[in-house]
Amino acid sequence: MIGAVDIGGTKIAVGVVDDNGKVLSRLESPTDAAGGYANGLARMIDMLRRTSQDAGVEISGIGIGSTGVVYPGSGAFGDVDLLPGWQGNNPVQDMAREFKVKVALENDADASALAEAGWGAGKLKSRLVYVTVGTGIGGGIILDGLLYRGVDMAHPEISHHVIDPSGPHCSCGYRGCWESLATGPAMAAWFNSNAAGDRGLPKNLSALQICQLARRGEELAIRAVEREAYYLGLGVANLINLFVPDVIVLGGSVMKSAALFLDGIRKVIRQGCRFVPYEKRSWHWLPWERTPIS
Repeated sequence: MIGAVDIGGTKIAVGVVDDNGKVLSRLESPTDAAGGYANGLARMIDMLRRTSQDAGVEISGIGIGSTGVVYPGSGAFGDVDLLPGWQGNNPVQDMAREFKVKVALENDADASALAEAGWGAGKLKSRLVYVTVGTGIGGGIILDGLLYRGVDMAHPEISHHVIDPSGPHCSCGYRGCWESLATGPAMAAWFNSNAAGDRGLPKNLSALQICQLARRGEELAIRAVEREAYYLGLGVANLINLFVPDVIVLGGSVMKSAALFLDGIRKVIRQGCRFVPYEKRSWHWLPWERTPIS
């Protein structure tokens, strides 16, 4: 029985998972990154104890997936934008000391790619690209059945390939990165900026609320959805052209509204992937309810 921990910019999710990938129990808590690493660690330990008690099992190991730059070899956090002040702390050592079990740390998107390749949409496929779209964009790449890592085991930052060099500033220092254009907050920023002069529209909406408006036929919300689908499609098309995978898996909180985006994403892919066999690719999207700890 594995204790699973997912650390994101908005929330921390913790669960107990059996060796078939079935989630037996889970809890969530706001990340509260500004509260510091020690506070976050204490909550993760507490949630692991509570979920294992709920499931009636003993944890035999712990797997941690975290947003941003992490070092799987040492188990330490790197410079993670969404976790200021957590850099250099080592949850692998801290949880191993607390629970007396083996602990592993991966980038969250790499962990999700491994899960999809082992138990999910990419099972028995040798080439898979996983993309998670939420507060940020993350991705994991499986090639020839193995997780792709760069030099020094580095995680490929697919979110920071440039889509539009005249686009908005990104935290990495560039302009127009995929993450600056196609995340939930990017979608909300565009809508709220354009809604500012319209007294008939609500202000400061989240991406989820905008999607709800789009389903009811609100024009600006529909345009925001179309824009989101276009930029998501550009990034996915680039990945298809680069890696020509068997399977593309889309996850993350924005994919709760995937039905609004998929036609637009596929339209962009048809336009931009003419020289690779994109039509033979399997497509999978993971609604929020189906995503175990992701």
